Amino acid sequence: MANKYADFTKIASVVPVDLHPATLNVRKIDGTDIKDALIKGFNDFWAKPSHLLFLGIIYPIAGIFLARLAFGYDTLPLVFPICAGFALIGPFAAIGLYEISRRLELGLDASWEHALEVLRSPAKGAILELGFLLMVIYFAWLGAALALYRLTFGDAMPDTITGFYQDVLTTPHGWALIILGNGIGFLFAVLVLMISVVSFPLLLDRNVSAATAVATSINAVRANPAAMALWGLVVAGGLVVGTLPVFVGLALVMPILGHATWHLYRRVVEV
Repeated sequence: MANKYADFTKIASVVPVDLHPATLNVRKIDGTDIKDALIKGFNDFWAKPSHLLFLGIIYPIAGIFLARLAFGYDTLPLVFPICAGFALIGPFAAIGLYEISRRLELGLDASWEHALEVLRSPAKGAILELGFLLMVIYFAWLGAALALYRLTFGDAMPDTITGFYQDVLTTPHGWALIILGNGIGFLFAVLVLMISVVSFPLLLDRNVSAATAVATSINAVRANPAAMALWGLVVAGGLVVGTLPVFVGLALVMPILGHATWHLYRRVVEV
């Protein structure tokens, strides 16, 4: 199975790479800006709750499906990586929410049908390129998680859920898996944060390339390491809370974080 995930990295070479991308100017922000973005994100959700709840339900359904798929294919060790790694593709999955916030900001109609207008966006190609990159990173994370499990427990898969959790939580190998797995997952999360924290909203708002959007996003993180670290903790904490119970909370958390990301972009990138 690790080879299957490795195949995705070979495909990454088809994505055009600009070695000298232009960048947009970014502002310094702090915790107050993070708070303001969250408040405005909640207000956007509250402005059209029936439509946004419809969008939000997509995410818990997808999460439950992915978790069930792991059980069905006897890949129990991947259940947590699949669920945790969902945050790696969240910035792409929330693209429709950015569009709704953009329309609300402009005073335009923002019914849920308009979330699909990103499919007709001039930046559709760049959005798909960047979304593909996040998918490559997601599957690379799953491959790394599976390789780490086999390194600590060997090729044998657990026979029962109870036995699996006992092995992970009560043995030295299990604690090594937890510590190393979370450390590796943190590195993947930092990578995604750097390349996507403002890139998708930027692509919807400006006529720029995917390379420019990514370069601007990286500059935004470099200019605001403390604020972006705080934002990353907010997103991670929100997603953890959203998985309870059984991913249903994501129907509330994902829309708010998605809308807040748009407003964070407005705070960071100069007009």
